[in-house]
Amino acid sequence: MAQAFSELPLHARVIWAKSGDPVGHGLLAHMLDVAAVAEALLEHEPPSTIEYYANLFGLSETTFIRFVAALAGLHDFGKAIPGFQAKWLQGQQEDEGAGLSFGPASLRVSDHACASAALLWNHLSVVGAEPSWVLGVLQAISAHHGYNFHRQEINAAIPPFEGAEWSQARKALFDSYWQMLAPAGVSNADELPLAAVEWLAGLTSVADWIGSNPDWFPLGERADSLAEHFGQARRLATQALQEIGWSDYHALLPEESSTDALICRIVNRPGLAARPLQAEGDRLLVEAQGPTLLLVEAPMGEGKTELAFLAHLRLQAANQHRGLYVALPTQATGNALFDRALTFLNAFGDQRRLDIQLVHGGAMLDERVQRLRGIHDQKDDSVGSAAWFSQRRRPLLSPYGVGTVDQALFATLNVKHHFVRLWGLANRVVVLDEVHAYDTYTSGLIESLLRWLKALGSSVVLMSATLPEQRRNALLQAWGVPVGEVPELPYPRLLLADSRGLRGATFDSRALPPISLRAIGEDIADLATCARQQLDAGGYGALIVNTVNRAQELYRKLESLQDEGVQLILFHARFPADERGERERQVLEVFGNTGTESLRPGRALLIATQVAEQSLDIDFDFLITDLAPVDLVLQRAGRLHRHRRVRPEVHAEARLFVAGLHPQELPELKDTAWEFVYEPYILGRTWALLSREQTLQLPHDIDRLVQAVYGDAPLPEDLQAEALAYIEGEAYGMHRARLNTERQQSLNIALTPEDEPQYAYLQKPRGNEEGEGLGLTNRTRLGDDAVTLVPVYWVAGGWSVQPGGEAFDPQQSLPDALARQLYGRQLKLSRKAVVAHFAAVGAPPAFAEHPLLRHLKPLELQGDSCIVGKLSLRLDERQGLVYESAELATLPED
Repeated sequence: MAQAFSELPLHARVIWAKSGDPVGHGLLAHMLDVAAVAEALLEHEPPSTIEYYANLFGLSETTFIRFVAALAGLHDFGKAIPGFQAKWLQGQQEDEGAGLSFGPASLRVSDHACASAALLWNHLSVVGAEPSWVLGVLQAISAHHGYNFHRQEINAAIPPFEGAEWSQARKALFDSYWQMLAPAGVSNADELPLAAVEWLAGLTSVADWIGSNPDWFPLGERADSLAEHFGQARRLATQALQEIGWSDYHALLPEESSTDALICRIVNRPGLAARPLQAEGDRLLVEAQGPTLLLVEAPMGEGKTELAFLAHLRLQAANQHRGLYVALPTQATGNALFDRALTFLNAFGDQRRLDIQLVHGGAMLDERVQRLRGIHDQKDDSVGSAAWFSQRRRPLLSPYGVGTVDQALFATLNVKHHFVRLWGLANRVVVLDEVHAYDTYTSGLIESLLRWLKALGSSVVLMSATLPEQRRNALLQAWGVPVGEVPELPYPRLLLADSRGLRGATFDSRALPPISLRAIGEDIADLATCARQQLDAGGYGALIVNTVNRAQELYRKLESLQDEGVQLILFHARFPADERGERERQVLEVFGNTGTESLRPGRALLIATQVAEQSLDIDFDFLITDLAPVDLVLQRAGRLHRHRRVRPEVHAEARLFVAGLHPQELPELKDTAWEFVYEPYILGRTWALLSREQTLQLPHDIDRLVQAVYGDAPLPEDLQAEALAYIEGEAYGMHRARLNTERQQSLNIALTPEDEPQYAYLQKPRGNEEGEGLGLTNRTRLGDDAVTLVPVYWVAGGWSVQPGGEAFDPQQSLPDALARQLYGRQLKLSRKAVVAHFAAVGAPPAFAEHPLLRHLKPLELQGDSCIVGKLSLRLDERQGLVYESAELATLPED
C-alpha cells in the first residue's frame, strides 16, 4: 500500500477525477480532498449530532468522524472505469500510456456515481463491515449527483469486459486511501436506517461541492506524501468553510434566564412581560427531554412567533440543536417574519457571526438579504447572509433560515439532492406556522416531514390559531403520539411530546373586542358599495377576496376613491416579483404596527387576495371579505382592531362584512369562482353555521366554530332544503372523493423514513422541483400547472426590461447584473392556455444560457400586451397582469 503518490503503480496514479491543465486532478487526491472537507464539516457539528449518528452507525463517538469522512471520500471511486476515463481525451491518453485498456464493450458503463456503489462492495466488505451496513453506505455515497440508485441499477454498473489492470489499479487506490486515513472501528449496526443513509448522502454531496471547487482546492498533488496532501487538504477545508461563512456550533442561550427576560430580548423591548401563552409554553419547554414536538393552538396576536423563538432557545440548550428554520405558507409571510428573526438573532448573537437565509425563490431580490451579504466582512455585525448558502438547494444548510414550507417539503420528495435538504434540517428546531392552511395533499407531505424530522433528531414547533381536530390528531400521530393519549383541553392549548410522553396545558388569552358580523351580497357591486360606505366615515379598511380577477375588478370600480383622498392599495400574486415586494412593504408600512396609539391620518383601503390573510402583522378599522372556509374567515377577522390604537368613532365597534353570508340563500359559488378556490362542502358548512352568528367573540368562538364546520356538527334545522341537499349530497361526495384522492397522492409520492433503504425509492419517481424545466415535476402543492414568465418590452434594437428602456439583444448572453434585474421581474401564471402556449415556446440564448433565467420564459410585450390565442395578457402598472379577450384588445379605439 503506497504512502506516497510516487509509490502508486503508474496505472493507478494517472486515473483522473477532474479534467484541466496541465494534467487534471488525480482520483486519489480528490478523494482525500473530499474526505478532508467531510471531516471538517463534522467537526463543526454540535456534539449531539455526533452522538446521535454515531449511535445510528453503530460506531463509537471517538471513531465516528474519521470513519464517516473516509466513507464520504470514496464517493468518486467509480471514476476509475474506462467509460468515465474516456470522457477527457488527454486523460484517456495518459491512462493508455500507463497500460490501461479501453475496449469498446468496457465503455458501455460511464455513470461513475452508480459504479462507485457497484465497485466498492468487495473493497468495503473486506475491512470488516457487515454487508447490510455496507449496502446503506454505498447507496448514500453514490447518490452525490442527486438521486438514490436502485439495486438493479447498481448491479448493472460494473463495466463489462474491462482489462484486469483496471481492478488492479482500483485495489491500489482503495488500499492506499484507506490505509492513509486508517479509520479505526467497524460498525456493529445490522442495517443503517434510511434517515442515516440520507444524512450520509447529504454530507457527501456537500463535501463534494466544496472539495471540487478549484479555487479552494487547486488541481494536482500538493505533496508527494499522502498524509501531507491530506493535512494540506484539511487546512484548505478549514479556509474554505471560513470563506463560505460556515460557523462552528454555538448555542444562543449559554445560561439560564427567566421567561420575561428572554421575551424582552427576543422582541428588543425592555420591560416587557411574557404573555400567558409564552409563560405556560416556557414552563413546558424547560422540562423537555430529547427531541420535542410543541403544538401551539392560540389566537392571532398572542405571541406565537415569539414563543417559537423561545422554544428554539430552550430546546437548543437542552439538545444542542444546530439551528432553526421557520417555515411559512407563502413568500409574503416569510418576508414579513424575516425582520423579527433578525431582531431575535441580533439579540442573542453574542458578537459571533450567525448566518441566516431567506429561503424562497424571491430571496435574492430582498434588499435586506443584499445588505446582509454586503456586510460579510464587518466583524462587529452579529448576523450575515452568506452568498454560498443562497444557491439552489443550499439555503437549508445555513444554521438559521426563514422561508416557505415548500423548501422543507422538497426534502420528503424524490427530487434532485433532496437529502441535502434533509441533512440541513437534521438536528434543527423546525417551526411550521399556520399548519391549518394546507389542503389534504400538502398536509400529507407535512406529516411525512414530521416523521423525517423525528428520525433525524430534530425538534418541531407547530403553530395555528384555527386547527381542526382531525388535523391536530394526524400531526400528532405523525410524530408517534397515539390519538388515545391526547388529553381533552380547552382552547387555547399547548401540547408537548418528548421522550417522557405527552403533556398539555391551557392558558388565558386576552379577549378581543366583539366583532359584529354583517352579511352582504357576493356581487362585486355589493362589495364596492360597502367599501365606499365604510370609507365615507374615515378609517383604514381592507377588502379581501378569493380571486385575483375579483380584486382587479374591485380596484377598477373603486379607483376613483384616490381622487377623494383615499390611499388605495391593490395586493395580489399577479404582479412581477419586484413590484409585488414593493406593494408588500407598502401594505406593512400603511397598515402595520407603528407602535403608536394615535388615530391614523386620512383614509386607506387595501384590496387583496389571500396573500394578506396570514402571518402579516396588519390592522384594520373595518374589514370586508368574500366567504371562505371558517378558519380563513377567522384569520381575516383577526386583523380587525388587532393593534392598540384610536379608532374613528364610527369604527369604534369592530365590524366584519362577509359577502355571500345571507342566511336565506346559499351564495353563488360558480360565477364567483369560489368553488374553484375552496371546497364547496366546507364553504357550504361555513355559510350554514356562520350565517346564524350575529357576533364573533374572539378567541372564545374560534375553536367552537372551526370544530363545528370541520367536524360532524349538525347543520341548522331551518336551513333551506335545497341548500341542505346540495351540501350533504353533491358537495359532500366531492369532498370525500377529493380527500381520498389527495391523501393517496401524498402517500404515493412522499418518501418514508421507516422504509428499508434499498426499497424506499422503488415506487417514488425521480422528478424536478417546480420551475426546473421539462420532465416529471414533484410538487409540494396540488393545483394547475404554472409557468414562470419574465415580462420584456419590444424596443428598437431588441428587448428592454421597462417600456422605452435600454435595449438588449435576446440572442446574446447577458451580464449578471441585467440577468438579476430580469430575474427580479418574474411572474408565475397558471391559466391553462397560457401554460400550454409557453411550454411549447423555446427560450432565446439570453435566457437559456444564464443560470438564473434558464427555467424562465420571456413574456414579450408589444406596448403592454401579449396575445396568446384568444387571450390578451396585459401588464398594467396599477393592476398587475390582467387577462382580457384578444378580440377586444385588438379592436381599434374610437
